[in-house]
This record gives sequence, C-alpha cells and structure tokens, in this order.
Amino acid sequence: MKKFCGALLIGFVVLGLKAQEVVLPTDFRQQNLTEYNSSLINPAYSLDRNNPSSVALWARWQWQSYDADPTSLFLNYTTRLSDVSSAGVGFFQHNTGIFLNTGAALNYAYNIELSENVFLGVGLNLFAFQQKLADDRFFVPNPIQTTINNDFIIQMAPGVNLSIDGFNIGLVSENLFDYNFTTNERNTSPDDRMFQALVSYDFPVDLLANDNSSVFRPILYYKTIPGLDNQVGLTTLLTTNKYWAQAGYNSFYGFSGGVGGRFFKRVSFGALIEVGTSSDLKGQDPSFELVTSYKLGALQTPEEKLEEQLIAEEEKNKEELLAKQEEKEVESTELTKAEKLALKRESKKQERLALIESNRIRDSIQDASRKTGIAAKESKRDLKRKRDSIENAKVEQALVAAKALKQQRQQDSIAVVMKREAEAVALAQKQRQDSIAQSEALAMKNEVVEVKAGEKYEEVAKEGSLEPGYYLIANVFGTKKYLDAFLADMKKKGINAKSFFRQKNKYNYVYLAKYNFIKDARAARDSKLDGKYNDKIWIFRVTGEE
Repeated sequence: MKKFCGALLIGFVVLGLKAQEVVLPTDFRQQNLTEYNSSLINPAYSLDRNNPSSVALWARWQWQSYDADPTSLFLNYTTRLSDVSSAGVGFFQHNTGIFLNTGAALNYAYNIELSENVFLGVGLNLFAFQQKLADDRFFVPNPIQTTINNDFIIQMAPGVNLSIDGFNIGLVSENLFDYNFTTNERNTSPDDRMFQALVSYDFPVDLLANDNSSVFRPILYYKTIPGLDNQVGLTTLLTTNKYWAQAGYNSFYGFSGGVGGRFFKRVSFGALIEVGTSSDLKGQDPSFELVTSYKLGALQTPEEKLEEQLIAEEEKNKEELLAKQEEKEVESTELTKAEKLALKRESKKQERLALIESNRIRDSIQDASRKTGIAAKESKRDLKRKRDSIENAKVEQALVAAKALKQQRQQDSIAVVMKREAEAVALAQKQRQDSIAQSEALAMKNEVVEVKAGEKYEEVAKEGSLEPGYYLIANVFGTKKYLDAFLADMKKKGINAKSFFRQKNKYNYVYLAKYNFIKDARAARDSKLDGKYNDKIWIFRVTGEE
C-alpha cells in the first residue's frame, strides 16, 4: 500500500509541474454510456439497457494529451440467463494518466418484483486487473525501490436500481471493496470509496411508424470522487429501434453530444464528442467516444415466439379434451349396458305379474260361477265360451298393460341415457369453446404488431369501455353535428358504423368494424370492407393490458 501511495504521490507531483496537463480522476469515465455497456454505470442496468445476447465495444480518447492509445476501452459480452437475470463478461483497459489498468470484468444482475410495476434490480461488477505506471517518466527510483511494481487488484462494484413504472432510482459504488494481492492489503482506504446516485425517467415517444418502444430518458446523477470535487451531471437520451441521440453535461468534463444508428437488425454504431468548458480544462483537446455492438443468436420475432407458445398450448388442450371425451364415452357405454340389463329384468318381472293376475282373475270367475249357480243353469258350451272370452280379454289386457309398461320403461331409460350423453357432449363442446376463447384472448393480448412502412397505426392499453381488439377507423370528429351526419351516411351505404369518445384529445372516433387479430384487420382495410367503403381507413388497437 505504501508503494502504491508513493507512486501515486510522485505521479501527482510530476503532473503538477506540467501546467498545461490536467490530472484525471481515477474513476471510469462512463457518464456517457447510456445506450450500450451501461453496466459500467450501474451493474443492475444489464437487465434492460445492455441489449442482451450481444457483444459491445466502447472506446474513449481523453483530451489526446498522454499518448495515442484509448484512455478507456471496454469490450463486453452480455447474455440474458432468464426473464429476471442476466450476466456478462468483458475486457477493459483504463488509463488514468498515472496508472494503466488492464484486466477483465464479470457482471451479474437480478430483478426482484416487489409489486405490480415495481421492481428492484440488484447487480455486481467484479473487476480483476493489473495496475502499472502508465508512463516511465512518472517513476522516480529511490534507494529502496529500483523497479516498477505491477500490482494485481480485485475490485467489487455493487449497485441497485429501483424501478417504478418509468421512474428509476439507482445507487452504485465503484470500489466498495478492493484488495491488492501483490501487497496483500486493501488497495484503497475506506475514505477513498466512490459512490454515485442516479435518477431517471422514461418518457414514451411516438417517432417511427413501426416502433412503439421509443423512449426519451433524462438522467441526473451525482458522483463523489475522493480528493477531487464531486461531479454533478445531466444526460438526455432519445432512443428508437433505428437510431439514438444524446446530449449531456458534467461539472468536470463539460458538455457532450452524440448520435448512433442500428443497421441490418444486428449491428449498431455510434460516436460522441465531449468539450471541456471549465477553467481547469482550458486548452485541452476534445474527448471522443466510439461505441459499436453486434447482436448474437437467432433473430426470432415476438410473433414467432407467441405462435410457438399457442401451438404448444393448443396441442395440450386437444390431448386433455380427447382424454375427457374418451372417459365420458366409457362411462356412457357402461351406463347403457346397466340400463339395458335393468330393463330386461323389469320386463320379465312385469310378465310374471301379468300371468299371476290372469290366473287370479280366472280363479275368481270360476269361484263366482260356482257360488251363483250360473254354471248349472247355462249349458256347458255357453259357460265355456263366456269363460274363455273373459279370460282372453283379461289376459290380453294384462299383456297390453305389461307391453305398454315395458315400452315406457325403455323410452324413459333411453331418454336418460340420451340426456346424459347430450350433457357430456355439451360439456365437452363448452370446454373446447372456452379453451379456444382463452387461446384467442391470450393471442390477442400478447400479439406484437410490427407496423409496416406507410401504415397508419395507433395502439393504447385501454380506451374507455372498448373491448381489446383492432378497430378500423374511418374518420375523427370534434363536432357532434358532423359525427351524426357521417353515421347517417354510413347507414345509407349499409355499413353499421359505431363511434367512441377519447378523453385524451376530446375527439369522437368512428370505426367500421372490429377484429381480434391484426391480419384480419389489415385484410378488411386493404379490401375496403369488400368494396363498401372506398375512403382511407387506419387501424386503432386496444391491447387490454393493465
């Protein structure tokens, strides 16, 4: 540690003798890293500001005073591990003017959902580097020390970021913990810790027809530098899927401005210039920064990912429905067999009862004939004829009653079975319809629209009582008289046009039809509603997201 402090003191003394040269702070000069490699600002930013699954290079030339090498260089690879975590690995070279630090950096970040639209991002940067004097001119040997030591240092930089909708509050320490393995002691004292607080807000903007993710982001930060004045700065960033632009001010480094573009869906390139305005930087050349990035992996669109999810879910629903239908069919078959067996048993029982009743009637008639003496007064022939007639009538009546009862039992049993089968079929159909409706609702909600060139399209999360979907807008009116006249004209043309009122701009929107998916809406728009409406039509979407 004594060697380090001695070398640092010598460097400052030598630099102090050069009136035209300015001592650089030892921190990373990353106040302009707003689009790529922003994990150097705050390790938690790699979750949403590092373009995961990409390689990015950042280089900064500071004032061009010391040598032709970049003052700072950072090459970084970032990948997303899951929906809530990311990691990165990189190489850096950092020239403070006195020391040259060369090594590697590891990054990890994790996102914690505290409540709806409230997230806490935590991250850690681990730096491992070799530190040596940047220029031999700054080394003054003494009787004890005759060589320049190259120190190996480990440095940890934790950070947090609280996100509430588009509002962000961050805190990071660049050297909260460090250790010099060459001298076997801490590299810096507790009083030399550097801290930075950041506050930002994302304002959504609508600049490009096919981009609904454009953001204007002002960032205010405050940074403590031990031994030097603390830094206050403001950076503003405008970013789209085609380009970005930024401007900023730092109380030490001065004003800055830069632009960048994205090409071929994978490549990004940007440049920035920074001009010092303070009296300390009078006569210094401008500083320059370059950044480039290349996106790795398959460029699968959100629509393709959603389609895969929907297909898998539909196949799963089909399998579950088939299993339920097979189960219902087995139950229905077993029930039918049981009903048939019960019906057969009941039929035999009724036949036996009818026979018993016939015998009883017959016996009753015989007994009555004997008691009344009718059999003695009539001839055997008449008695036999009457008896047979009565017996036949009673037997036939009993058989008819048994047959009718049997038929009624069969009909009731069949009706029960048919009712149960109908209920099972209706239940299966309802489940299928519910599954289809849920799949369609999910597809509607998660469908990501890529706006075509020249296509007029607007998207909102919620608009009054409108259901989610795609509305074909024919006209917009600020006066009710013209609105009523237009609706009446549409009615004459056979078009059932409807309207809704937007609180945002106090206008009435007239739509001709509503569709659940963008392809159906575009087809209807392009066909002019099958030739019914020949004027301009554009698409207004309600996502239904909370």
